[in-house]
Amino acid sequence: MRQSYRLIDGTLRPCTDEAAPLQLCIAPEAEELEWLRQRYGLDAHALASALDPDEVARIEFRTGSLFLIWKRPENYSGDERFAFEVSSFGMLLDERQLVLISHADSLLEGLAGRHDLQQPLDVLLAILLGNIHHYEGHLKVIKLVARELQQRFNQSLHNRHLLQMFGLSESLVYYLNAIHGNGAVLARLRGQGERLGFAPASLELLDDLIIENEQCIKQAEIYSSVLAGLMEARGNLLNNTMNEMLRKLTLINVVFLPLNLIAGIGGMSEFSMMTAAVPWWVAYPLFVLALAVLAGLMLLALRRLVAARTAPPG
Repeated sequence: MRQSYRLIDGTLRPCTDEAAPLQLCIAPEAEELEWLRQRYGLDAHALASALDPDEVARIEFRTGSLFLIWKRPENYSGDERFAFEVSSFGMLLDERQLVLISHADSLLEGLAGRHDLQQPLDVLLAILLGNIHHYEGHLKVIKLVARELQQRFNQSLHNRHLLQMFGLSESLVYYLNAIHGNGAVLARLRGQGERLGFAPASLELLDDLIIENEQCIKQAEIYSSVLAGLMEARGNLLNNTMNEMLRKLTLINVVFLPLNLIAGIGGMSEFSMMTAAVPWWVAYPLFVLALAVLAGLMLLALRRLVAARTAPPG
């Protein structure tokens, strides 16, 4: 699907003119891809890169134009995996037009209320700034989700919460990679800005974009480091809890295995024969009492042995 927009009084207005300053191609089909090839000279590799979610951010300078691939965060769906995805879209800018090629139709959502868009370059920079703010908003959500998962994990120690933490950590790695790639694109675009004839105001806005992107990178690195440490600590806590449970079960087995043996022997007819001269209501309570005393002595001995091994040296 192709959409066209004019720039009137600093705002975007939809139109049907193929020569309008802004052309938006959403999930282009074969006919639209052919139109992009013939009208703008985009080859198959460039078009495929613009629609490939795993494509690396980059910029290419051509005669009279530039083509860049930008990484953008996908809208969060709120599923149980807590996965934040990234995708790519392409932008072709020349002196007269800006062409956007994307799978999503939400690239222009943040430009509805703007009244300072005078040329295609302004639209490009506004889209890049909106995407950086989108990353920052997602990072805040990731922080809140990680805090909520931490509380749930403290209450239940469930493996599902640990896997959800892993999903958040994986998302942060992808975010860091995407934001770093975008930063390289911005740096190269700023370095070539004067040669391409960008206005001073546009160059200043590019400087602001670079600063905001660097801050976004630092924020993502901090969250990634904190979440990785949190996952490691929670994993160790879960392992320690399981080890403590196994230790207690082993202690119970060690105490009761010999008691079961003695109780099995005492439950045979030989015990009744050996205690024939003693009333059963005296013999059997004494036998149970002897088992209890033996269990207590074994438990006391095991606890002293464990305490001796775990005591600090010296």
